[in-house]
Amino acid sequence: MSRPPTFTPPSGVRSVPLRTERGTFAALEAAPAAEPAGTALLLPGFTGSKEDFIAMLGPLARAGYRAVAVDGRGQYESQGPADDESPYAQAELARDVLAQAAAVGGSAAPVHLLGHSLGGQIARAAVLLDPTPFRSLTLMSSGPAQVDPSQQEKIALLTQALATMSMGEVWDAMQAMETPVPEETDTGGDSAAHEKALRDRWLRHSPAQLVATGRLLVAEPDRVAELRATGLPLHVVSGTVDDTWPVPLLDDMAVRLDAHRSVIKGAGHSPNTDRPEETARALVEFWDGTAAR
Repeated sequence: MSRPPTFTPPSGVRSVPLRTERGTFAALEAAPAAEPAGTALLLPGFTGSKEDFIAMLGPLARAGYRAVAVDGRGQYESQGPADDESPYAQAELARDVLAQAAAVGGSAAPVHLLGHSLGGQIARAAVLLDPTPFRSLTLMSSGPAQVDPSQQEKIALLTQALATMSMGEVWDAMQAMETPVPEETDTGGDSAAHEKALRDRWLRHSPAQLVATGRLLVAEPDRVAELRATGLPLHVVSGTVDDTWPVPLLDDMAVRLDAHRSVIKGAGHSPNTDRPEETARALVEFWDGTAAR
């Protein structure tokens, strides 16, 4: 689970409703004072939310990019059914992303798409449905197929727990599954308040969304060849360690994709929260490079 440093938008970042043809999604947005060099759409991972990118939004805006991070359907502040899994099928979530891209940019101004972990697999599915709304795709700590067997076991346990326990009870079980990042994320000094905010976020997730997307993570096929065939500029980002998809597997995927590769020193599975400034710089370097293509 990603641990954002705060749930309060800092100066220059605003909370906005992203209205699309498929409904309204909760979003955080930051934009440069001048005309942006481009727009980026950022998708969080499993159990995550738009706040997982909150520390990157300011640096991206200062570098000249408008950045919009969204809660997917059934994640945190974006509504979704609690007991119906059908809206969380991968194709449905991919269509949500296409609608979000149209709302923030559209075919007249293709967007840079980024997905973290589960968000990367949903982003890939959206690109494979229709690559035209996108200027590039970044897969952050998101591998070529299903997650590592150890993570599959954790997801199976979580799914079983969701069938018999309350969300509050499951939260307590989730804490035992957490793997610490290489260094502690700065939480502003009030760790108790931060833990409460993390718990509150968990309680607002849809159980059906968690079960359905967990199933996606343990069954995702390898679609690397299909993605490379789109011809879209591709970027693979990770930390130096990853317990969800091993870093050598991500290295190999980048080669197979002929993708730009960034490894963020000192980061684990969530470079966006572990090392936001460094991760933002890597993204900007890649996005700037696509301007000449």
